[in-house]
Amino acid sequence: MIRKEKYMAKKINPALMKPLTPSSKLAVIVGSKALPRAQAIKKTWDYIKSKGLQDKKNKRMINSDGNLSQLFNGKKQISMFELASVISKNLK
Repeated sequence: MIRKEKYMAKKINPALMKPLTPSSKLAVIVGSKALPRAQAIKKTWDYIKSKGLQDKKNKRMINSDGNLSQLFNGKKQISMFELASVISKNLK
């Protein structure tokens, strides 16, 4: 007998889909309209990929340009694991 619970769709946490307003530093990259956290991270990754800012040797590192430098508090590089934290701090 097949268990129904296994095949039921997962519910999305509504808190994750709540639109948040980006800070002025983040708005330069993702726009000034309110958007969910996941969408802000996706748009930031789109920006990073379009500008070729992912480090060529170590793909886990992200190099900053003028816009990202402000977001990264002046750091020249951060790891991709820090990116979500940086973006979360810039959403209200």
